[in-house]
Parts: sequence; structure tokens; C-alpha cells
Amino acid sequence: MKPLVILLFTALAMPAADSSKAPAAKLPSAVYDWQKLEAKPTANGVRRDLFDGPTTTLDKLHSHITTLNPGQNSGEPRKHLQEEVLVVKDGAVEVHLDGKLQTVGPGSVLFFAANAVTRLRNAGETPCIYIVIYYYTPLTPKS
Repeated sequence: MKPLVILLFTALAMPAADSSKAPAAKLPSAVYDWQKLEAKPTANGVRRDLFDGPTTTLDKLHSHITTLNPGQNSGEPRKHLQEEVLVVKDGAVEVHLDGKLQTVGPGSVLFFAANAVTRLRNAGETPCIYIVIYYYTPLTPKS
């Protein structure tokens, strides 16, 4: 067979692309002004969403800011498939990380490796605020 005919048969044998799923737009550069972020009440405090989507180099990049009321926690301990970085803005955060406990304050940075089991609790008398950033790459575990 001639190369063009082989190429045509190969193309016809391939499954058609799903045109109903357009690729998600890449996150653009942006500035997120604290004063302009929408504060959404939650059962344990407040959440401010920043961004969530693919970038040029990551399958997904996500960030939000959590405010936990005094004594409240982020939920039951859970395993995260992705890696996460958290930056404590205000207050005292009790960190449960893979069965170990530590309390940190403003300016502290937390790194949770893929598959870490985590939970956070406000260990202070005032609201604690922390910034969450996580990302997915082709190497992020799927389950």
C-alpha cells in the first residue's frame, strides 16, 4: 500500500475525538485582592475561592483561603492524592499529619505530600486563616 492510503486507513480506525468536551481554558495570570474576594460562609467558618483549572505546566492548579472559627476543624482526617501547600496567615493551626500532631502560627508553611492523611483545627481563641494551594500533574495518583 502507498503511505497515503495507510495513513487514511489508520485515521479511519482511530476513535473519533469527543468534540463535546472542549479543553478547559488555561488559567491566566491574575491578582486576587483580599478586599474583593467573596467570603462564603461554611459550617466551620468562611471560604474564599481563588482559582481552579489547568495551567500551561499543570493538569490542575487550585487555591482557596479558609477561615476556621475557634475550636473548629477542617473535617475528618482524610487522604489527599495531590500534593498541597498551605500558608498560615492568622491564628494558631493544629496540624494532624499522618498521625502526628503539631501547632503552628502565622507565617508557617505546611507541605502535604501525595497520599498524606491530614486534618487541621483552629487551636486558638480567634479565627485562623490559611491559604491552600494544590496541584495535579500527570504523576498525581488517581486513587
